[in-house]
Amino acid sequence: MLPKNFFLLSVLIAGCSFFPLLRAESPAPAGGERPWSQWRGPDGSGVSQETGLPAEWSATRNILWKTPIPGQGHSSPVLWGNRVFLTTDIAGEVVPGAKAVAHFDSGKEVHHPDSTGAERKHSFRVLCLDRRSGRLLWERTAYQGTVYDDRHRKGSYAAATPAADRDHVYAWFGSEGMYCYDHKGREVWKQSLGPIATFGMGPGSSPVLFENLVIQLCDEDNGEKSFLVALDRRSGRVAWKTARKVQASWATPVLAKTPQRAELICSGSEWILSYDPRTGQELWRVKGLESNAVPSPLAGGGIVYVYAGFPVKKTLAIRLGGSGDLTGSPAILWEYGKGTAYVPSGVLYGGYLYLMSDRGILTCLDPSTGAVQYDNGRVPVPATFTASPVALEGKILLTSEDGDTFVVQAGPRFEMLATHSIEEPVLASPAVFRGAVFLRGERHLYCISRTSSPALGARK
Repeated sequence: MLPKNFFLLSVLIAGCSFFPLLRAESPAPAGGERPWSQWRGPDGSGVSQETGLPAEWSATRNILWKTPIPGQGHSSPVLWGNRVFLTTDIAGEVVPGAKAVAHFDSGKEVHHPDSTGAERKHSFRVLCLDRRSGRLLWERTAYQGTVYDDRHRKGSYAAATPAADRDHVYAWFGSEGMYCYDHKGREVWKQSLGPIATFGMGPGSSPVLFENLVIQLCDEDNGEKSFLVALDRRSGRVAWKTARKVQASWATPVLAKTPQRAELICSGSEWILSYDPRTGQELWRVKGLESNAVPSPLAGGGIVYVYAGFPVKKTLAIRLGGSGDLTGSPAILWEYGKGTAYVPSGVLYGGYLYLMSDRGILTCLDPSTGAVQYDNGRVPVPATFTASPVALEGKILLTSEDGDTFVVQAGPRFEMLATHSIEEPVLASPAVFRGAVFLRGERHLYCISRTSSPALGARK
């Protein structure tokens, strides 16, 4: 099934620096603190426990700092201590004869009309900024040259959100590899996982951290060479690699922990699959969504919610802890056939599951039964959404491509509270950390905060 009218988020460098190197400490997080250190936060949920965030903002109000970001990228910022990490792609000149790998669907060569990018030279970069001031601390070129496959014209090769821990940041650029840097910008390792064709749509799935592993989903075209792989965080060596017969997907897997075990759940068109994140062994499977797997699953209360929005709208609630093929079994708690988006993920918050369409229509479900609380929560103006929502302080934040953030009251009744705008296009999902919302626009990274917030200043 070849993706149609597809764009990617999200959901997301050795050598040249455009700015002088600046020094900054990157201390370990304060006791109990959970850094926004990977796609959709510490547990991939899009939920923040932060309080004291600004009640309103604009292009000039409650903007602590605003830093220009070169190139193009839809990856979200991630944070650890006083550092903000981000990736970007700077497209260069056309290279004569350069072109993407050929793609085949049902034995016939196909080319998506919106595929582009492989005809040019590219520079994939990892950036590190000071969290308190927005100053660029370092910039590294991870890869420079031509690329294996195209991307969607609205997408980016820097679509995958990086992941960070107390020592390193891990950046994934699809066929062009995984790159690990320490917090001072020194390359620790790089690992090529081979060419990965994605129907000319570009990369999308972000790395997931688990214990001493960085795990990456590598689905390709028709699934003949798809795999899930875990790399050792310290060396980049392959710890395990598991083949999976699932065609190209872009969803980031979600880690779910029950009293008995940890599970890594991967969305997919043919199969939804759960793996042991320590070994890569398959735990269970369910017949897939029969759609392009782009939104990321959610997990909570012993249940995983897997969903997609094109061409079929479908949400499945699956009880964790099973084994074997669970298709049609009581482990499938409920199914819902409306409300899902092509790109944005949902959010599980305050006892409710929220799904959002690409046009910002919000659906609220009871996560245990699938009962609809409301299904027509509309933002006040026509809008398109690529960013996934975040939840905090009893509110849901929906950020549109126009740069408007619509604030919705969490709960079983839809209530629009406010609209804020940075007046710059936004396709990346927000990050939230230490009293601030970090929002990546088309040209800048914004730190939105009450400027007197002590969390942004004195904390060491």
